[in-house]
Amino acid sequence: MASSYGNLESFAGYDIVQWQPGDALGDPQRVIHRISTDFDGEHAWSELLAAFLAQPGVEQIQGLVVGYWGVDTLIDEDPNEVWVGALRAAAPRFPELRVLYLNDISAEEHEVSWINNTDLSPLVMAFPGLTHLGIRGGNNLELPALSLPALDTLTIEAGGLSAEVVRQVLTADLPALRHLELYLGTEDYGATNSADDLTPILDGTQFPRLTYLGLKNSDHQDQIAQLLVAAPVTQRLEVLDLSMGVLTDEGGRALLDNPALGHLKKLDLAFNWLSDEVRDQLIAWAKQQGVELDVSDPQDAEDDWRYVALGE
Repeated sequence: MASSYGNLESFAGYDIVQWQPGDALGDPQRVIHRISTDFDGEHAWSELLAAFLAQPGVEQIQGLVVGYWGVDTLIDEDPNEVWVGALRAAAPRFPELRVLYLNDISAEEHEVSWINNTDLSPLVMAFPGLTHLGIRGGNNLELPALSLPALDTLTIEAGGLSAEVVRQVLTADLPALRHLELYLGTEDYGATNSADDLTPILDGTQFPRLTYLGLKNSDHQDQIAQLLVAAPVTQRLEVLDLSMGVLTDEGGRALLDNPALGHLKKLDLAFNWLSDEVRDQLIAWAKQQGVELDVSDPQDAEDDWRYVALGE
């Protein structure tokens, strides 16, 4: 399934402004810039970065967004040669950088399943002060031995994540992590993960400060819901996000039977495949418990062809 999504307008509380050569830098307390080339554009991404580095005040910026970087296709280009190496080499020029979003590439530029990634651990760990990290695209993505002591928020958007990268994230050294959001995806677009790969976080000790857990956009959303029934990690959460996936009545009933969820501030089940009966039961349960519930964007529960919200 193709999904419509555009470039980010904000991230981590900052407005995102597209930067072009000749533009002055915005207020570093309010603005972070996106560096993007155009399809068959005049400048390579690394050339744009070099021009950006020449701007007065670049050492004060607190965030950066890597946008479209492909020449003609992001499937064939090696990101290490196009932008990863250049940005890693420039890391000492950004001593105040705390916020990083990689591959903010819209559906009009390239579908998420076409974005080629790589081992990003050396790059992101070149910014040890990162508090917010976002990554789009699961193809060839790796995050081995990830260690970021100040990271508060990690979001990975993909049509499909491998079992290896899910395990790498869930065993990473991220002691300050409060917000974890993984678009697990579907086998149709490269996902090899299963509910079993979530084991490292279930006992609640891996990320002791975690309050938001998003295990979403999965074609095994029911199994994830069932796995969380007895998982200690749910007891510390404020927000549980199981949206955008193939959540059916099987998973919905597991959530209803879960006594550990009544303390939540919010349960997000938007884009679901629930029947009207189970959806109504969840609404009644949430009202009784005082839990904010999102069951918007219901799909046809009778349809045999079910899909995640973000695939292609």
